Amino acid sequence: MNCTVCGAKMQSVTSDLPFKTTEQTIVILKGLPVLQCENCAHYFIEDSILGRVDEILATVGGAAELEIIRFAA
Repeated sequence: MNCTVCGAKMQSVTSDLPFKTTEQTIVILKGLPVLQCENCAHYFIEDSILGRVDEILATVGGAAELEIIRFAA
């Protein structure tokens, strides 16, 4: 797959990404598998992974301002 921003090759990597779930809460998913551009660092989350991300984020209560969760497929 090629990057939609610069056209360079995308490679499979794991990354730690933040997701804002409420006005006060940010969740960081550690070890998230993504496709990342070798040139411009643009990333893409595949549909199957994004579905799991949605499931994980739906379980977050929002009591903490920052929560860190290790991604497990």
